[in-house]
Amino acid sequence: MRDVIIVGGGPAGLSAALILGRCRRAVLLVDAGHPRNAVTQHMNGFLSRDGCPPGDLRALAHEELARYETVELRAGDVVDAAREEDGFAVVLADGRRERARRLVLATGLRTELPALEGFSEFWGRGVHHCPYCDGYENRDRPVAIYGPAAAAKGLALELTAWSRDLTLCTDGPADDLTPEDRGRLERLGIRLEERAVARLEGEDGRLARVRLRDGDSVACAALFFTPAACEPSRLVARLGCELTAKGTVPTRDYEQTNVPGLFVAGDASRRVQLAIVAAAEGAMAAFAINTELLREDTR
Repeated sequence: MRDVIIVGGGPAGLSAALILGRCRRAVLLVDAGHPRNAVTQHMNGFLSRDGCPPGDLRALAHEELARYETVELRAGDVVDAAREEDGFAVVLADGRRERARRLVLATGLRTELPALEGFSEFWGRGVHHCPYCDGYENRDRPVAIYGPAAAAKGLALELTAWSRDLTLCTDGPADDLTPEDRGRLERLGIRLEERAVARLEGEDGRLARVRLRDGDSVACAALFFTPAACEPSRLVARLGCELTAKGTVPTRDYEQTNVPGLFVAGDASRRVQLAIVAAAEGAMAAFAINTELLREDTR
């Protein structure tokens, strides 16, 4: 019986492991090695690591965690998890079963890309979903926003902080835009393109244009979109976590969930989906876990 099992080795899971290691807790961190930002070339907005490749951050974190003898890092998939009377049990893909008093899910989310030719090809290399992560690198450049008008209009307005050369591509008639919406877009200089989209095209591996079905195109250096849905780990539902309409867990103070002893940190939780926020959430969860265990051990 360990003190804590952490599922997921991104910023949230690694940060939780670091704090718990410093608390001399017996920790097992299991990482499947499929991070959400695997296609991202640079991780932006992380203090002291702005522009750092995500893989480099993980490597540095592994080096730091190696100093803590109570922390074990293990590569593998967790295929099942269950609440037990005295904690949690997880089952790994290789059949091994591990138990702990507390469980942290730092499994992130899986982004569902639109079924449009070119999206997966340019994902992370011109196609983005977070202006805070990739807006600065595309400042003052031509930017397209893709998606149904009701969902994408807010993103188009948000992007005016980074560029004023914006085109909202709704991939069909934007019937859900009110006259007021259209007037606001026009006043801000956001072009509205309602013709159907055929595919995304690029040059030298970089996004260059949105090709319309009638043959015309919209030039762009980047395209931003709002994912229709983000899928959490199946462990979230397996353990009985509540979910929001967006597929995230409505965590409480210090990343606690509705399941006693279970914490969710990182992109799968309720807060802003930034790497540095994920790391902070992992630290908060670790603080709360250590506090709970101290109360149990000194009762």
